[in-house]
Amino acid sequence: MFPINILLVDDHALFAASLSVALEEYKEVEHLYSTQDIKNLDAIVSEKNIDIILMDINLGNLSNTDGLEVAAEIIEANPKVRIIILTGYDLPVYRHEAKKIGVSGFLNKNISPKDLIESLIRVSHGRTCFPSESNEIIIEDLTSMEKNILQLICSGRKRKKIAEELYMSERTLSNHLQHIFDKLDVSSTVEAVTKAFQLGYISPVK
Repeated sequence: MFPINILLVDDHALFAASLSVALEEYKEVEHLYSTQDIKNLDAIVSEKNIDIILMDINLGNLSNTDGLEVAAEIIEANPKVRIIILTGYDLPVYRHEAKKIGVSGFLNKNISPKDLIESLIRVSHGRTCFPSESNEIIIEDLTSMEKNILQLICSGRKRKKIAEELYMSERTLSNHLQHIFDKLDVSSTVEAVTKAFQLGYISPVK
């Protein structure tokens, strides 16, 4: 599948322009298109004969959802489209979620043009490009409720207020917290919040 038609979905026009310049010299790339039109992605992919989509996680004001959710919707509608997450939010929970939804790769925006081209070639051949997992933190999925509790703790709310807001008893809240501690392998709310930041459960893109 050469040369490759690429579609970049990113809310930063300057980054899109810079990437276009950086990839100009590579014969493997036929065209690098960029768009901020989230609603018409399917039409753009079809019209431009896109082979690979490069998708950021943080889409700013372009969408009410993040890039992972948009990617999941695209893959569900068109499983043949290959998507690589290209983002500055390089956190374990995002890489974990990306694999779950079936994207073909996860790359940090700091990647060199040469390495990006190599990754594009891998994906065009039906392979994947994810960071080495040799030192990857193994994480157990938190539920939506557990993530919400962590976010509320991070916002400074006291346990009593959190329990009231979530319409549960303080004992039930304590049970949820213990499950969070067990999953994150921590022993306190401070450690839980710290690790949640490290893993990306307390999201900077929301």
